[in-house]
Amino acid sequence: MSLAEFSIHRPVTVLMACLIAMLLGTISFIQIPVDLMPEMEYPTISVTTVYEGGAPEEMETLISRPLEQSLASAPGTEEITSSSSEGNSRVRVRFVYGTNLDEAANELRERIDRRRNLLPEDIEPPVMYKFDVSQFPIMFLSVASDTMDAKQLRHYAEKNLQYRLERTPGVAQTRVSGGLRRQIHVYLDLKKIRALNLSVAQIVQTLRRENLNRPVGPVFEGRYEVLLRTQGEFENLQDILNVAVATRNGVPVYIRDIATVEDSHEDIRYIVRVNGESAVRMYIYKQSGANTVQVSEGVWREVDKIHAEGLPVRMESTWDSANFIRASISNVNDAALAGAGLAIFVLLFFLRSFSSMLIIGVAIPISVISTFALMYFNGFTLNTVSFGGLALGVGMLVDNGIVVLENIFRHREGGKNLKAAAVLGSRQVGMAITASTLTTIAVFVPVLFMGGVSAQQFQQLAWVVSFALLCSLIMALTVVPVLCSRFLTQDLSRERRGLGGALYRWTGSVQNRWMHSYTRALEWSLDHRVIVVVLAVGLFTSSYYLMPFIGVELQPEVDEGQIRIELKLEPGTRVEVTDDTMMRITDIVNREVPEAAYIMTEAGSSSTFRFRGGNEGRARIDLVDQSQRNRSAADVANTLRPLLNLEPGMIVRTRVSSGLFRRRGSGFGEGDDRLSVEVRGHDIETIRELSEQVRETMTSIPGVVSAQLSRLPGVPEMLISVDRAKASSLGLSVAEVADTLETAIGGTRASLYREEGDEYDILVRLREEDRLELGQVNNIPITLPDGSTIPIESVVRMKRQEGP
Repeated sequence: MSLAEFSIHRPVTVLMACLIAMLLGTISFIQIPVDLMPEMEYPTISVTTVYEGGAPEEMETLISRPLEQSLASAPGTEEITSSSSEGNSRVRVRFVYGTNLDEAANELRERIDRRRNLLPEDIEPPVMYKFDVSQFPIMFLSVASDTMDAKQLRHYAEKNLQYRLERTPGVAQTRVSGGLRRQIHVYLDLKKIRALNLSVAQIVQTLRRENLNRPVGPVFEGRYEVLLRTQGEFENLQDILNVAVATRNGVPVYIRDIATVEDSHEDIRYIVRVNGESAVRMYIYKQSGANTVQVSEGVWREVDKIHAEGLPVRMESTWDSANFIRASISNVNDAALAGAGLAIFVLLFFLRSFSSMLIIGVAIPISVISTFALMYFNGFTLNTVSFGGLALGVGMLVDNGIVVLENIFRHREGGKNLKAAAVLGSRQVGMAITASTLTTIAVFVPVLFMGGVSAQQFQQLAWVVSFALLCSLIMALTVVPVLCSRFLTQDLSRERRGLGGALYRWTGSVQNRWMHSYTRALEWSLDHRVIVVVLAVGLFTSSYYLMPFIGVELQPEVDEGQIRIELKLEPGTRVEVTDDTMMRITDIVNREVPEAAYIMTEAGSSSTFRFRGGNEGRARIDLVDQSQRNRSAADVANTLRPLLNLEPGMIVRTRVSSGLFRRRGSGFGEGDDRLSVEVRGHDIETIRELSEQVRETMTSIPGVVSAQLSRLPGVPEMLISVDRAKASSLGLSVAEVADTLETAIGGTRASLYREEGDEYDILVRLREEDRLELGQVNNIPITLPDGSTIPIESVVRMKRQEGP
């Protein structure tokens, strides 16, 4: 007994199976995660190391190169690249596709631990980043207030907003950037510490010793054991001022005598503005596998609660990936529904039978809904690729059903009853449609064995189309025969009256004319075979030669309504100057782009993953919806591009954000550049000259709007060389000289100030008026082994140069 015959004799079984499939499919559709693209894993691990104050050359010599040497022989390593900038080293290891990144990360971690003694002792521990889409934020929120300054706003966001957003289901982490972190600053008076023969190192060590809580052990009191501990932590700023650092002529010298203590903030390295106003930025990260749209909706519900409580902050979205995902899925959904509607219309036009159309129309949603269950149990997400595969399969779903129905209809017209026609008609074509479906699925089999990025992007497409076709085959061999055996009507064309009869006869006459035209064309082709063959060869040849003129790219550009501007000023430019330039750019955008909804600007950097100097700025322009503007995002970017070169020497890049923010920097070069060319060698000057030639050649190509070199001019530096002979004769080492300079100029964290469960750095350094001028560096005192002090100019020489 064939499957079709079994189904015809067991209709209740088929009905229950369909209901179960639709129930599973409906539940799966509700539970299946929604995302923009399939989950992708690039075999790349980055190791980022922070070394405060380290020059690029030192970062390469002391950190990047030893890490490269220790990681180069890791199993599966395909390529290692590194970049070293001021205070930051980033080593990226790319593995062959198919490498288990968890095992690779453990291997790299062990290798780093074994070479840890070769790295500087005072570096931050190397941080390892495994590329994962969940490591990229799904939305950005801006927090602004009319009553709080930058330091208060940052503290408020961390204490009162961050934990509330992190408890939203699906949120893995919320990171706060912008604003200013609180710090306790101890500003030393250079003249006073020199007059009292004090060194900055001595003051730092004293503060560390004085700010201390320590258990000293238990003692007995009768039958009880009492724990003794010393309590000496600073409870307020006055405690810091009352610390005695030395004694001169029997008189103690307190911090208040030689310094001022301020409840201040960290140095300004990063400035965020939204529509020109200072703000704090919050990054929302989702858990791996969580539904991006549901996480976004949960975050917005929490934001609405915050606003309803009347808290003194305003929270707005500067970017939400869920908006684009919803729009993309909605577009694909509309296309799929339109395709299904057109398929049903074509069925009605050619079959000219309402019952036949309904039979096929019932099979389509059952197949689609059943496919959702297969997608869910295979761990797929509902994204533009999988949904596109489903839309592609909708047109194919009806093929098998039409073949079965048409054959059954033919036997029905031959005089057989409904059940006999259904059994015979489905049995005759069952093997044929099975072979046809399997040959169509076989086309997608090579996709399942592809490797690399293409496999991760298109394997879901192949699976979904295959799932849909298998479901349609099962529907054609089970549901269609069952419905035909009970509901298929005979041709009653002679009895049709009114509008229905007129449409029936009109479609029949149209089909007859088309058939007559096709018959004549077929007869002519058979009579003129040489001409037909020549025409076919000519079309094939012309198509082949036109292929090079078709553009080729991995992913198409789409109009997300977002424009990105990246700015680079001269190396060494202060972040405040960069911020002023970004404000000027904001004014231009406000004047030239009335379609702008939000303008978010950043100056400097707060990220250790991708270090940027204070001379770099970025702007993100979010446009209103496409229905509310006449220009595309590309048109707006082209309008802005010539207007943003405000100063000589500045580099400005204006481009449309083409989606897939989370895939940027994922292994296709740096950032989201369309093409990158690597110039390698050992001579830096030769590489620079060749790179300039490559850049000039690239910019001369039509269509290339900008080309940028990854190696930029160095930051102005003052190289301080220690006179080893003098230093050793005075009992000093190079490390002691460097530590003294670091404390005096950049500041040293002496200890931590604790308040209400939070910890804030206590930073010791000279007053601004004693350290910002280059000529004042020579007067910094350094302590000799006998307790006396000398100016540091006695043991160092300074030379101006440009850093690498």
